[in-house]
Amino acid sequence: MEHRRSCSDFMFLGLILLLCFFGSVESYKNYTVGDSFGWFDNTMNPDINYQKWVTNKDFTLGDFLIFNTDNNHSIVQTYNFSTYKECDYDDAEDKDTVQWSASDPSNTETHDVSVAVPLVKEGVTYFFSSDYDGDQCKNGQHFKINVTYGQGLPKSLKDSSDSTSPISSPVSGGEDSAPDTIVPSNFSHPKENSDDDDDDHENASDDKAKEKSSSVSMLMYAQVHNIFYGSLIFIGLVLFS
Repeated sequence: MEHRRSCSDFMFLGLILLLCFFGSVESYKNYTVGDSFGWFDNTMNPDINYQKWVTNKDFTLGDFLIFNTDNNHSIVQTYNFSTYKECDYDDAEDKDTVQWSASDPSNTETHDVSVAVPLVKEGVTYFFSSDYDGDQCKNGQHFKINVTYGQGLPKSLKDSSDSTSPISSPVSGGEDSAPDTIVPSNFSHPKENSDDDDDDHENASDDKAKEKSSSVSMLMYAQVHNIFYGSLIFIGLVLFS
């Protein structure tokens, strides 16, 4: 009986080690900045605290930040703390600061704006709105995050990691809030830019097919992982009951 119990214990420990080997399933994520509050200063949303919004979130390479705002607010990303502290884009250096969206103080009609910002560099990254002499930034429209390696950059972002071209689209919404998500769920893997020639078009199609296959494989792996994990729990209850 003791020998049988020892074998059972050994098998259970082996299954636990196997589970640790497989590890957890990860995926790229889209984070809507401020959730339903969107990207605005405290004069419009007094209750918003973007640094509090960052709490308990894990940002990794390949993730996207989705900014839902309007054309009276800007979106600036920088790796320079001095630029962030001064809330000033005008004196920033191009190599470490990107203005993804600029406000238009002379506009006669306000419309919604949505911008997707990819996280392509590890370390501390700062975001703020620099318009109206930095007043929006000083009124709470700023935050910083720490980006870790995670799974690393997907292929669609590796080739454009040095690019500063924004990805944006207009959205509709109420005055007090913005939609939680206005991009497709697979937006973490945007299509790559391609030339007009047939070869590049064919390569883009192949890449798209590979990404689709990879997504299906990841889903299947997640399902198997969950079934395997549930089986381990059941076996453990049976063996040690």
